[in-house]
Amino acid sequence: MAVKRPSGPSGSFILGSANQFREDEPNFLLESVKQYGALVYFRLANMHTYLLGHPDLIREVLVTQGDKFEKAPLDKTILGKFLGNGLLTSDGEFHRRQRRLAQPAFHTKRIQNYAEVMVDYANQLMDSWQDEAVVDITQEMMQLTMMIVSKTLFDADAITGAGDTAVTISSAMHDFQAVSNRDYQRGFSLPNWIPTADNRLRNKASAQFSQVMDQIIAGRRQTAVGGQVEDTGDLLSMLMLSVDEDGEFMDDKQLRDEVATLFAAGHETTSNALSWTWFLLAHHPEVEAKLHEELDSVLAGRQPTLADLPHLSYTLQVIKEAMRIYPPAWILNGRLALEDAQIGGYTIPKGSTVFVSPYVMHHLPQYFDEPEAFKPERFTAEFEKSLPKFAYMPFGGGTRVCIGNAFAMMEAQLALAAIAQKYRLALAQTELVHYKAQITLTPENGIRMRVMERETAVTPTAELAFA
Repeated sequence: MAVKRPSGPSGSFILGSANQFREDEPNFLLESVKQYGALVYFRLANMHTYLLGHPDLIREVLVTQGDKFEKAPLDKTILGKFLGNGLLTSDGEFHRRQRRLAQPAFHTKRIQNYAEVMVDYANQLMDSWQDEAVVDITQEMMQLTMMIVSKTLFDADAITGAGDTAVTISSAMHDFQAVSNRDYQRGFSLPNWIPTADNRLRNKASAQFSQVMDQIIAGRRQTAVGGQVEDTGDLLSMLMLSVDEDGEFMDDKQLRDEVATLFAAGHETTSNALSWTWFLLAHHPEVEAKLHEELDSVLAGRQPTLADLPHLSYTLQVIKEAMRIYPPAWILNGRLALEDAQIGGYTIPKGSTVFVSPYVMHHLPQYFDEPEAFKPERFTAEFEKSLPKFAYMPFGGGTRVCIGNAFAMMEAQLALAAIAQKYRLALAQTELVHYKAQITLTPENGIRMRVMERETAVTPTAELAFA
């Protein structure tokens, strides 16, 4: 008996909707929900796909019936080639164990200690800028977040001391992400032993990363006293000190997988969030002016600190709204149905893939008035309380919500405050800026912007490019 499916785009006989999907993945998903409703079926070649477009349905898959779904094989295959069996790729009891072991590293008091590091690196970045200089802000923000994550994750200073370590790891991560993006575009990943150019690049990057991390971990082991490694204040220390219910520590391979995962998740996502924030501010001088007004009132020219964050409420609203319009994690890893599941009045057959897209949810008018408009003022405490859970989900949701979400928001808020009180950033290109839906939602060809000291800044007269 044929399974009754929800409606959706039909596509071609062989490829289904694969070609339309690849043309503009986020928009294809959004328009599908708008046209066909809260549960959409389509086929990507031989992959039967169900797209969720309602918070209640997302809750069913991520929480209520979460044990009936696991990470999709394609995601595990592509990401696992570099990230191993870390938090992003593992499932079931092993994932729950690793999450419990990693959680102390992200305790509120722990991550608050990194506030000064975040501001210091923002200032070091600005020291390299000159008034009226044109920079690719995506590269600048990538450099900033790389410096921060290197220091806070494994105490490597990307400017002095352990600079080679941080740069090597960042380069390896960049190569891995580039190859992984191409695998996703192809829809498959060839075995590592096949000597394709991409496999050679990924294998080289993996070997470089493993060598550096093994040296760092071994160094920590060598200085351990009575088997107890020293807490040097970074996240790696906490991961090495954490024990499970049986008194077991993570072994070195698992430590390496978790560090790779945290570096990848904490590097490009925050840099993209900041890049899109600068892009949106350049298009909305009224928002930028209000942001500057708050910064001048609260900071009065001094450096932002952890204690300032509760008073920089509009700064936080700006970031939240930018992450609504351009969520770095535009789609969650696909979920594979392990058994038949009843969702939204339909049977999701065993072996089917379920998509959950924050981009889709963030652009639905039933939850966000004028969803394409940049309106930070919408993010009041009252509005957020009124939102259904899973309507706004820049860090995912359920038991797999991003473990570093508080870290990322603190980093973005401090970096934006530190830079925006000194500089305005104006678009310095006439070409349209398009997003590219890779592992994260990134500006396709970067964003060239002119950095202007606020004392000498003038409103640009050139027409802004927007897409």
